[in-house]
Amino acid sequence: MAQATTEFGEWPLKRLMTEVCGSGPKSAEDLTRAQAREAFERILADEPDPTTLGAFWLANRWKKNNPEELAAFTDTMCERVEYAEPDCDPVDCGANYDGKERSALLGVAAGVVAAAAGTPVVAHSGDRVPSQKADAYKHVLDELGVATELTPRDSAAMVDEVGFGFYYQPAFNPAIDDLWERRDMMGVRTFVNTVETLANPAGASVHLGSFYHLAFAKKVIETFEASEFHDLDRVLMFQGMEGYDDVRPGYTKVAEWEAVGTEGGSSFEDFEIETAEYGMDFETEDLGVEDVAADSATITEEVLAGEREDRFADAVALNAALRIYAREDADTIDEGLAAAREAIADGSAAATLEELQAF
Repeated sequence: MAQATTEFGEWPLKRLMTEVCGSGPKSAEDLTRAQAREAFERILADEPDPTTLGAFWLANRWKKNNPEELAAFTDTMCERVEYAEPDCDPVDCGANYDGKERSALLGVAAGVVAAAAGTPVVAHSGDRVPSQKADAYKHVLDELGVATELTPRDSAAMVDEVGFGFYYQPAFNPAIDDLWERRDMMGVRTFVNTVETLANPAGASVHLGSFYHLAFAKKVIETFEASEFHDLDRVLMFQGMEGYDDVRPGYTKVAEWEAVGTEGGSSFEDFEIETAEYGMDFETEDLGVEDVAADSATITEEVLAGEREDRFADAVALNAALRIYAREDADTIDEGLAAAREAIADGSAAATLEELQAF
């Protein structure tokens, strides 16, 4: 332990548990930025004893991390990410890496439609990420016959050539992928589930994400603001189905953040939308499927080919509109929706999917 302390600093995880964050959800203290950075450096170097690591993760889950801690974890991770920036500036869609189990995953279809309408989009995910280990972007793309296990450089080329690109976590973020077994043994989500979605492997200036509660959206935005690694222009987040970046049907909240000026200023607002006003006049249960990956791939092909005009087509169009709006390629969601529907109607979306499959 003395050697590890000399290498990393003064705060082994056991000491952090004893003196800072391990006394319980009501009395635990937050880590300083330096403590959080050292803690994650130790974790990524596989230094802590497995029992201590599990206790540390659980203690942080109980007490809930603040944006300063999350920013330190994020920056420590990002120093190890292999970035590959496309020439275009896409919308970054990290979503919920541990995936969906019940409803169709519409992010691939929405991203391709947005790309066909002129808004480049990047999606990224791992493969059966703990704790849920359900279907994510990769698995729908695999079902569609799209190459997923790409190098970051090839992923960037995919974005520039097609308008939609996929980045594979083991390739661009191996330090986090190496934690897979430890995370699986935990059996519950940890702060790693939050920060891995913020990796932004394409170096995009716009992030699109989702939340269960508005307070989480504010925390993510404050994490980006506190991060020394990220320099975003816009963040758009909304209440998503199963925590994913597919907007939930019905009444839902949207959070919008934008950098303002050159002095570090910003603006934040949240507003409510009724998805029925944008064509999604149905319930969340109506987007349920039996086999998330296979059924989502079939829905993607049929919607993009113009073969469906049902609830799935409406949901894909609105989710594409939100991506178009996030990048400010449309001034309003309504304008984004019109562009998305046109990309489907004129065959551009289907052609973009074919290009993606041929890449």
